[in-house]
Amino acid sequence: MIHFNVPPCTGSEMIYIKEAVLNHKLCGDGEFTKKCSAFLQEMTKSPKVLLTTSCTHATEMAALLCDIKEGDEVIMPSYTFVSTADAFVLRGAKVIFVDIRPDTMNIDETLIENAITEKTKAIVPVHYAGVACEMDTIMELAARHGISVVEDAAQGIMASYKGKALGAIGDFGCFSFHETKNLSMGEGGALLIKDPAMTEKAEIIREKGTNRSKFFRGQIDKYTWVDVGSSYLPSELNAAYLWGQLENAEKIFDSRMAAWNCYHEVLKELEEQGKIEIPHIPEHCSHNAHMFWMKVKDVTERSALIAYLRQKDINAVFHYIPLHTAPAGVRFGTFAGEDKYTTKESERLLRLPLWYGLTIGEVEYICREIKRFYDR
Repeated sequence: MIHFNVPPCTGSEMIYIKEAVLNHKLCGDGEFTKKCSAFLQEMTKSPKVLLTTSCTHATEMAALLCDIKEGDEVIMPSYTFVSTADAFVLRGAKVIFVDIRPDTMNIDETLIENAITEKTKAIVPVHYAGVACEMDTIMELAARHGISVVEDAAQGIMASYKGKALGAIGDFGCFSFHETKNLSMGEGGALLIKDPAMTEKAEIIREKGTNRSKFFRGQIDKYTWVDVGSSYLPSELNAAYLWGQLENAEKIFDSRMAAWNCYHEVLKELEEQGKIEIPHIPEHCSHNAHMFWMKVKDVTERSALIAYLRQKDINAVFHYIPLHTAPAGVRFGTFAGEDKYTTKESERLLRLPLWYGLTIGEVEYICREIKRFYDR
């Protein structure tokens, strides 16, 4: 069976986990946490990066830092993972869903302004498949209306928009290091902070509402409870695993990109025949080969193709059910304008296996079977 995903492992992770154990430092903010944070700051040119227990928790921290309150509105696409909405719903906000662009599956930046009201507190662009939303337009809109931008860059590590790292463009950015992501620590994430003045508050939120981080830096002689917060600090064991990935980030990137490029080259023929659609990356975006998706005629054809590939020991999957159609989406949000593409395009999209170590031979086999499906 060719799995849809295999969590990345380069070989050095277990060495670093053992080192963390021998150092008798298992809770967070040890040497590996600091190494990972420094690496990510340098990679993204972000003033501050804090490791978190998940991208969900990074987004919850961003919601707190944006001072989201009951009755506020937050704009985002419906075609996203539930955590994008949950983080703001937990603060009492109403989610305003906006339609997507069919080419990138990202939020349609031209529809955002019509969804802005006096209650709008934040825009949350989701960089689907590691391909950037139109951030210049979104940032200009946010500045003009005095609202925050929280980038959901869960899939965006090592991708960029006009040379700027995804996650480091908005007021806050959120990475995921879940086992399905390009770089992994099993469960984990990171919060990127643009304004250094927000760092101390973010540290307090991450340390259960205490000023413990200042205590460990020797800035105060004791720490205490000073604000709201939660336990958003990951274990040093998770950070040790992530450090093994970050050290090999380029190697992982190259492996994934080779597979992505092979899919694109081989399946281009089917697209030219009008049988499928494959991704086309905007010129000003640099993606990270997070996923390779293709679009088929409709949901019936997608189900048939998934079943056919499974018979051939290939595990292909579809992605999100649009949030505005879910029970909680109806309860906590509303769709602004027409759902022209969100539902229709989501029902056509199929994700193919893509992970570090997937061989070109395996990719070619998958492509051959897809072609055989359409030759039938």
